[in-house]
Amino acid sequence: MTAVVGDALPERERLVTREDVKAYADASGDQNPLHQEDAAAIAAGFPTIVAHGMFTMGHLASAVVAWAGADADLIEMRAPFRAPVFVGETIVAGGTVTAVDDEAGTATLDVWVRVERDGTTEWPIRKSEAVVRFA
Repeated sequence: MTAVVGDALPERERLVTREDVKAYADASGDQNPLHQEDAAAIAAGFPTIVAHGMFTMGHLASAVVAWAGADADLIEMRAPFRAPVFVGETIVAGGTVTAVDDEAGTATLDVWVRVERDGTTEWPIRKSEAVVRFA
């Protein structure tokens, strides 16, 4: 694959389900009640259970890997968490190529995750970076 500055990743959507969050909690060992129990999430001021930030980042990583292809390596990703994601929401991941280093065989991307909530766009991950090395 050849990347060009300005190329956009195809947007990748995922509906966040209770089963997803439970499976992530079990795999990661993070059994925080905010990720498991509506009552705990509501008591903390959220409308329902909160997906793990790393679950959201994992969705973003899968979007980058799907775009780059099986022969490429995701070698770096930096992504601060800026907003929660709740069960029942659809998260959308995407990004844009911001730099290409032909000598190193890498592309740097500005990557993000957004969610539509109450008529506005929230950015659980934004102003983040991924670096891909192509074979």
